[in-house]
Amino acid sequence: MGKTLKIRQRFFKIFLWLAVAFFGSSIFFVLLYKFVPPPVTPLMVIRLLEEPAKGQTHRLYKDWVPLSEISPNLQTAVVASEDNRFLQHFGFDMDAIGKAQEYNEKQKGKRLRGASTITQQTAKNVFLWPQRSWIRKGLEVYFTFLIELTWSKRRIMEVYLNEIEMGKGIYGAEAASQAYYHKQASKLTRGEAALIAAILPDPRRRNPTNPSAYLLERQQWILWNMNNIGKIEY
Repeated sequence: MGKTLKIRQRFFKIFLWLAVAFFGSSIFFVLLYKFVPPPVTPLMVIRLLEEPAKGQTHRLYKDWVPLSEISPNLQTAVVASEDNRFLQHFGFDMDAIGKAQEYNEKQKGKRLRGASTITQQTAKNVFLWPQRSWIRKGLEVYFTFLIELTWSKRRIMEVYLNEIEMGKGIYGAEAASQAYYHKQASKLTRGEAALIAAILPDPRRRNPTNPSAYLLERQQWILWNMNNIGKIEY
């Protein structure tokens, strides 16, 4: 009985130390990235490991720029495409979640609709891995809460647009703008910005410079919604 108790106490101490290490390190890095650009993300590492395994040449194009050097057109386009209420919610758009659940219940195996906000996507892109699971979703909620609590909306947008995957080996607005349009991200037009935003649900299989009929239709919807939203005021 005494031996069993000691084993339980030992496991409890290990669990306690792991919990302290996790919460301490997660809070540290969230606070650090409030001021410092994340040098690499889990997704970037996963992609770099995946490509050689598939016989592909690994590459990574990434060029951090401040939000002031990213076109307001792209900032408005991603809000119009991904998260209409980005400036109003605290990381979670409950109205969008409810509508997505109602829509998905009617699909029965068809393409499902997501309701992740820009903050949630930032949490996932910077701190977590891409595969869906309840554990990852729970951690996403945790990091989303920390980010909204400590970062400004401007900082969230800045990190999001610099770290998000925008093509094979392409991360961030500047790298995408250079790769697709051979220009700085600050000079993206409304149409170009809307096309980049349109590829984000599946950037590795879509190309804004060779858009399908679906992408062009999606671009027009985003442009229409950009007019509804107007200029983003942080």
